[in-house]
Amino acid sequence: MATEALSVDSHFEACLPRRCGNGPDISYPFWIFKEQESFCGYPNFEITCKEKDPILKISEETYIIKDIFYNNNSLLVVNAVVHEDDCPTPQLNVSLDRTPFSLSPDNVNLSFLYNCEEQPKYHTYPVSCASNASFHSYAVFHKQALENTNYSIKSCRTLIESPVYINDDVSFVSLLGMNYTNVLKLGFVLNWTAHSCSSCKRSGGRCGFGYTDEFVCFCSDGPHPKTCNDGDDFNLERKLIIGFCAGAAGILISCVTFYFWRQCLRGERLFKWSFLTSKSSLERSSVVDSEKGNSFACIHVFTYEELEEATNNFNSERELGDGGFGTVYYGKLQDGRAIAVKRLYENNYKRVEQFMNEVDILTRLRHQNLVSLYGSTSRHSRELLLVYEYVPNGTVADHLHGERAKPGALSWDIRLEIAIETANALRYLHASDTIHRDVKTNNILLDNNFRVKVADFGLSRIFPIHVTHVTTAPQGTPGYVDPEYHQCYQLTSKSDVFSFGVVLIELISSKRAVDIMRHRHEINLWNMAINKIQNGALHELVDPSLGFETNNKVRKTITGVAEVAFRCLQNERDMRPTMEQVLETLMGIKNEDYKKEKAEEMDVFPAEEEGGLLKSRPLPPSPNSVVLKWVSSGGSSTTTTPSF
Repeated sequence: MATEALSVDSHFEACLPRRCGNGPDISYPFWIFKEQESFCGYPNFEITCKEKDPILKISEETYIIKDIFYNNNSLLVVNAVVHEDDCPTPQLNVSLDRTPFSLSPDNVNLSFLYNCEEQPKYHTYPVSCASNASFHSYAVFHKQALENTNYSIKSCRTLIESPVYINDDVSFVSLLGMNYTNVLKLGFVLNWTAHSCSSCKRSGGRCGFGYTDEFVCFCSDGPHPKTCNDGDDFNLERKLIIGFCAGAAGILISCVTFYFWRQCLRGERLFKWSFLTSKSSLERSSVVDSEKGNSFACIHVFTYEELEEATNNFNSERELGDGGFGTVYYGKLQDGRAIAVKRLYENNYKRVEQFMNEVDILTRLRHQNLVSLYGSTSRHSRELLLVYEYVPNGTVADHLHGERAKPGALSWDIRLEIAIETANALRYLHASDTIHRDVKTNNILLDNNFRVKVADFGLSRIFPIHVTHVTTAPQGTPGYVDPEYHQCYQLTSKSDVFSFGVVLIELISSKRAVDIMRHRHEINLWNMAINKIQNGALHELVDPSLGFETNNKVRKTITGVAEVAFRCLQNERDMRPTMEQVLETLMGIKNEDYKKEKAEEMDVFPAEEEGGLLKSRPLPPSPNSVVLKWVSSGGSSTTTTPSF
């Protein structure tokens, strides 16, 4: 017990507020790289100390933190370029998309007018370093007192706005006498979004996050879910067990055994963990799922030696790819079965928790479109290994834009079936209170008949039906992560819906979800797709080999699927449909129910004309007026109004 207390105390002490030079106190949700543990704050709130200045990086831009106002979740920052450059000339507006930060309304703007033929007729700061013989550049300070001044920037080529925070100690008159660089050095205020720490602090605790991938209150007697007064002994026990598993590999595996043994004793899991035995045989005992009335047999325990033999000593030539936390190898058992073996990258508590999570998910779920877990190694094994059914035909990504991609090889009918089967798998997961959290074409496997097997559940989460959301660090793959989840740290089933929308666009376009060779506004495929669909340019997005221009049926169904994708990709989660609604709509498209009269019943405009519903009515400034009536599973319908 003394060892446990020491371990707990170390986490409590690790999250003491620190300082970077003469800067403000740094504490949750921020944490200082190399001086504090990452579990003391959110992943995107990492601070580095540079020449005694606290540095925060946001969207590839570097900012110096001048002050932090914890009482109202805001901070004062200055772009580091302002201190490093005698003539800073911002070329882009401040970008905070897909970050937990936003500009405070208390800021005002210092506008930079580049390449102007005429000088504005009000107070300006000449920007000589951005001027030449033909054109001049200026910085113009905007204050509400000047908003009634009529001016035009038509004579200028570019307008960039830099926010500035003016406190009560600085008068507007004094600003007009300053150099524009000194005005920029005043900095600007950002607001942030993070789980509140007030309750934890009041109870004597210190807040953290990355330690368990969700908010945690570190207390003198150990970690608690919300406050030091929580009596959630089970969550405390779980965190302690996983925390103590950061040692050697043998200790880690023993911790896994103990963890699942405790789970089985409590009856809070749907399976018995077969690490409890070292026998290479199938345990026939089972645990009944009291809610669903099903029972699942325990998984098979493989020896390390038989898996080593099956994979030819984990030969690099047998590598199938990288999973969420390990390399996957092809293997063949002595009984002739082909298998895929996932080998853990590192023996640390984080990897072990993901390992346990995947076993937890896959042993309690059974579906024709989910990959099957055959078994794992025992606690006596030198490594943690998971054994799955082998799915021989690669991933959807391979066939769309990878090594198996061939023009015309993956017909539209096959792609539509892939979309439906993937939606069916996700609908089943959500009905089973599970969020996948890493839906992407690389995690959709195909058999030789192009049947879908969704894989890789290392990041998945159990999501009780009575809970509206789970507060957790955004995880997943760039290009697929729900922007609202990324910004607000709130995971819901609609996060999977957004990722599935990206998959639909990949199936339509054969393009990668992220491609830095594309125009900067089209690097993210979902952003490109929304723009194309809104502007009635769907033909520019569709893979030319699918027959969109020549086959009316293909044109109609692709347009219908694009409309489904459009709704899945709404920024606000409440504007997205459920997977149940998505599946029913895709099934209707496949079964040729997506005809004009059916579309009118669903309040969807016919797809004969490219752009479908978006082309069938005047295009508004934003798609707020676009309405789709999704048919629910009960036969009734609900109206969803997408919004960005």
